[in-house]
Amino acid sequence: MPIQLYNISPLGRQSIYYYEVLICCGRGYNVMAEWRVMQIHVVKAGDTMTSIANQYGVSAERIIIENELPNPDNLLVGQSIGIRVPDVVHTVVQGNTLTGIAQIYNTTITQIFQNNPQVAAKGLVPGEVLVITYANEAKIDTVVTNGYAYPFIDRSVLRKTLPFLTYLSLFTYGFTATGELIPIEDEELIALAKEFGVAPIMVLAPMDAQGNFSSESAHTMFTNPQAQTNLVTNLVTTLQAKGYAGIDIDFEFILPEDKQNFINFVTAVNSALDKVGLITLVALAPKTSGEMKGLLYEAHDYAAIGAVADEVLLMTYEWGYTYGPPMATSPINNMRKVLQYGVTVIDPDKILMGTPNYAYDWPLPFVQGTTSAQSLGNQEALERAANNGVPIQFDEEAQSPFYNYTTAEGVQHVVWFDDVRSMNAKLRLIPEFKLNGSGVWQVMRYFPGLWMVMSSLYIITKV
Repeated sequence: MPIQLYNISPLGRQSIYYYEVLICCGRGYNVMAEWRVMQIHVVKAGDTMTSIANQYGVSAERIIIENELPNPDNLLVGQSIGIRVPDVVHTVVQGNTLTGIAQIYNTTITQIFQNNPQVAAKGLVPGEVLVITYANEAKIDTVVTNGYAYPFIDRSVLRKTLPFLTYLSLFTYGFTATGELIPIEDEELIALAKEFGVAPIMVLAPMDAQGNFSSESAHTMFTNPQAQTNLVTNLVTTLQAKGYAGIDIDFEFILPEDKQNFINFVTAVNSALDKVGLITLVALAPKTSGEMKGLLYEAHDYAAIGAVADEVLLMTYEWGYTYGPPMATSPINNMRKVLQYGVTVIDPDKILMGTPNYAYDWPLPFVQGTTSAQSLGNQEALERAANNGVPIQFDEEAQSPFYNYTTAEGVQHVVWFDDVRSMNAKLRLIPEFKLNGSGVWQVMRYFPGLWMVMSSLYIITKV
C-alpha cells in the first residue's frame, strides 16, 4: 500500500508538495520510487493571481489557462488551484504542425494535447505557447480511463477530453422485447474517438421510453431465450459493423430473482464477443458486502460477474443525489469501503473505479420526497460560488468541497462539488488498491481539474 508523505511548506497547508513512496505492489512497481506531481494551492485571504504566480514561479496566465478559472479576479478563500510548472515550452509559429512539433521534442501528439487541451479543440494558433513537458513530474503507472458521453455532447468538450481517455462509452443503446437494438446517433462520435486513439464502447441498458432503467424490460429479455439469443447476435453484428471495441453492460435495478439470469446474460455476451476479439465491461452498483439488500444491489454479484467480464466499473458515486439529502457525490470514505470489498472478490486489474464529474445544488431546508437538487458541472459550481462571493469549505472526512449561499429571494442553498483536492484524493486510490484505472461519469462538461490530476499522475493507455 502506498505511503503518502506530505511536506508542508512554511506557508502552511496553502502550499502542499505531494510525494509518495511506492513499494512493489503488483502493477509494475518493481523498485521503491519517490515521485512528485502537481502542487495544489488553497487560496487564503489576500491571495491574488499575481501573488500565487510569484509564489510558484509560473505565470498567472498559465495558471488561469490550465485551471480555466472562471474567477481569476475574484478568488475565493478555500478555492483550490492546480499548479504545474512548465519545463520545456514551444511558441507556435506559422507553418507549425502537431506532427512536426512532436518530432522536434521527441514526444507524441497525444502528450501535446494532454498538456494543452485547448489545442485539441481549436488547433494550433501562431504565437500560442505550448507546454511540452512539466518540471519535476514523474508518472507512476499506466492506467485505463473510460468516459461516458451522450450523443449530444458538445464537440469541443469531447475533443478536449478524448486525449485523456482509453475508452469512450456512448450512452446508450436499448433493446426491444424481441431482442432488436434501439440505436443512437453514434457514427460521428465513433469517428472522433478513433481520431484521438480512443476505443469506442457501446453502452447497453434496459431503458423505458422515459429514459429510466426498467427492471421489467430486463426481466422480459432474461426469460425469453429466443429474444436473448437474438439480442446477442444483433450486438455482435452491430459492434463489428460500426467499429466498436466492445460493450458496456449497464443494467441497474435488476430484480433480485434475476440475479442468475443476469450472470448468464453477461456470460453469453462475453463468450460471443471473445470470439470476435471484443471486450465486455459491466457496470456494478457500489456494494460494501455480498449481503447488501435492495433492488440496486442484490442482482449485482461482484464475484460471479467479475470472473466473467473483461472489466468492471464499480460505481463509487451518487451518495449525494438529486432527491437525497445534501452530501458529497463520492465521499472518499464511502469509495474506500466499496473498493475494499471489491478487490477481495474481483481481480483488481479488472476494476475501473467510478469517478464523478458533476455537482449538486440543494435548496434548504431539505425535505425528503419534496426537495430536488440541481445538477451542474464542477466549473459551474465554482462560478456560482464566485458570483455569490462565498468561501469554499472542505469536508476532511469526505475529502470534498462545498459551500453555502443565499439567493436574492432569501432561499438558502448548499452545493457539493469536486475540485483538484478531491480529485487528487480520489485518483490516488487507483494505485493504492492496484486497480486498472477509472471510469468517469460523465464527460459532458469539461472539468480541467480532473484531467490535470489524472495526466500528472498517470500515463493513460491509448489504443
